[in-house]
Amino acid sequence: MDMPIRTTDEVDLDRLNTALGFLVRLAQIKVYEHFFEECGERGLKPGEFSVLWVILHNPGIRQSVLGQRLMIKRAHMTKLIRALEDQGLVSRRIPDDDRRAVEITLTPSAVTMVQQAADWFFAYEGSIGSNLTAAERQQLTALLRKFIGLD
Repeated sequence: MDMPIRTTDEVDLDRLNTALGFLVRLAQIKVYEHFFEECGERGLKPGEFSVLWVILHNPGIRQSVLGQRLMIKRAHMTKLIRALEDQGLVSRRIPDDDRRAVEITLTPSAVTMVQQAADWFFAYEGSIGSNLTAAERQQLTALLRKFIGLD
């Protein structure tokens, strides 16, 4: 007996339709796909921009605090900061009061680059969820902030 050929719209997700983790993951994939379609040629990934943006607004932030705030694992954060340092975007400093800590600051050229990137990055961010009303977008943002513990 042949199985019916289904289109993507006909695939039964059953209980996954209401599984929050599953839906959040699909939303993340959709956002990233859209980002790389719209902004991929700019050479700056969303995670990299987020790290640089937070450093811009918190010069001298400790690498461990930055990683915790952005929920980036320590090993990945170390690798990312080294890569940004190799690109001349950040400088690292070991404070005298805690030789195990690392303080991160943007280089002057990175400050300019991040400020310029903010224009297109936040314009892109503003386009996410264009199928939502302003009120729905505001509600989704509030719910996501609450869900991840930002409020």
